[in-house]
Amino acid sequence: MTTTSAKSSPAADPHHEPVPGAAEPTPSVVILRLRHIAGALSLVAGLSVLASIVWQVTDQVAAGRFQPTEYFAYFTIQTALINIVVLIVGGLLAFRTPIDPPLYSAIRASVFAYAVVTGVVYNLLLRGIPNDDGYVAPPWPNENLHVWIPIYIALDWLLNPTRARLQWRTMWLAVSFPLIWVGVTMVRGAITGWYPYPFLEPFGPSGVPGVVQYVVGIAVLIIALAALAVAVTRLHHRVARR
Repeated sequence: MTTTSAKSSPAADPHHEPVPGAAEPTPSVVILRLRHIAGALSLVAGLSVLASIVWQVTDQVAAGRFQPTEYFAYFTIQTALINIVVLIVGGLLAFRTPIDPPLYSAIRASVFAYAVVTGVVYNLLLRGIPNDDGYVAPPWPNENLHVWIPIYIALDWLLNPTRARLQWRTMWLAVSFPLIWVGVTMVRGAITGWYPYPFLEPFGPSGVPGVVQYVVGIAVLIIALAALAVAVTRLHHRVARR
């Protein structure tokens, strides 16, 4: 008598990798309620970022020192503008869909990496450095953009299980924008002599080698954070499928 061995089903195999494009597990009622709360918080956070930008611009205009081409050249400001859109869109999606779409989740993973880097770089390298012209910025917008919003974005990503399951290649999407930003910034600096951050100045104490070290270090940090963001979505979905 001969016997045939039955193939194990994907659901029975704990190590099975879900087929790309397969249906996402439906969140429970409790998770959906928490998703709605997180969506409302994202809307508030996005509006607070917008308020911070408006406050800073208004204050600089009143002080007669607003330079649009310089203000909007900062990585913090450019990512803050991205945050406004991503947080508000995410807040609206939370009330319309049970799971964030893959494209939005991939962009949101990049935002997670940028927010953490913004908070780390500012608080370790830039906090307390005075402006050359003696201008003192209003404290709340600065703290909101460099401390509270990065903390919120990080916690929201780590604790929210309603993201699409991401592929590992997502981390290359995350690092593409910062590399383009650095390239444009360095070319512009070579032409105008102005750099948004002291650690990017090739004529500083550390010279070009110091600039390269900072850029490489930050790029590695962004890749590591993006990888963590992907791993978090995969862990959430593995737990949800049990």
